[in-house]
Amino acid sequence: MDDDRALDAVGPRLRELRRKREVTLAELAAQTGIAASTLSRLESGNRRPTLEQLLPLARAHGVTLDELVDAPQTGDPRIHLRPISCADGVTILPLTRRPGGIQAYKFILPGQGKPQEPDPKTHEGYEWTYVLNGQLRLVLGEHDMTLSPGEAAEFDTRVPHWFGAASAEPVEYLCLIGRQGQRAHVRAAPKA
Repeated sequence: MDDDRALDAVGPRLRELRRKREVTLAELAAQTGIAASTLSRLESGNRRPTLEQLLPLARAHGVTLDELVDAPQTGDPRIHLRPISCADGVTILPLTRRPGGIQAYKFILPGQGKPQEPDPKTHEGYEWTYVLNGQLRLVLGEHDMTLSPGEAAEFDTRVPHWFGAASAEPVEYLCLIGRQGQRAHVRAAPKA
């Protein structure tokens, strides 16, 4: 049965996600409220996960529930957004499909057990970033800052920049990238 196979594959996927994040069972237990012994049995396949266990695990690992259980695609494939999983555990969800103009993405970065060494890059364009969840570390030129949910940054992408999680918690943020000269315009209501 397909459901049985999907549930049997969750254990190895959980172990892989935890190891990619370099998090111990004890640290994951503290993040999720699930006992370390239960997490060990889930990862080894000696126990099947329940929905009550999968939800905090997906949140802790910064993945969707569908990604965690490798659910089949549903809905209209013309509008179903397909995430891109990167080798470093980053998930990118393209939100726009048209070529040219400003491109929108949602990024999900795994939490980090220990601080990462930034590797800033440059490219043509202009970027606007808005943090949804977690603490985002942004290295921008000589500046090293942490952005919290609700905070945004915009910058010329010719300035060396790098993004990473600032803590063991995953980070979700939106990103708009446009050609040089295209910028996101934010309007604020005047003070009453």
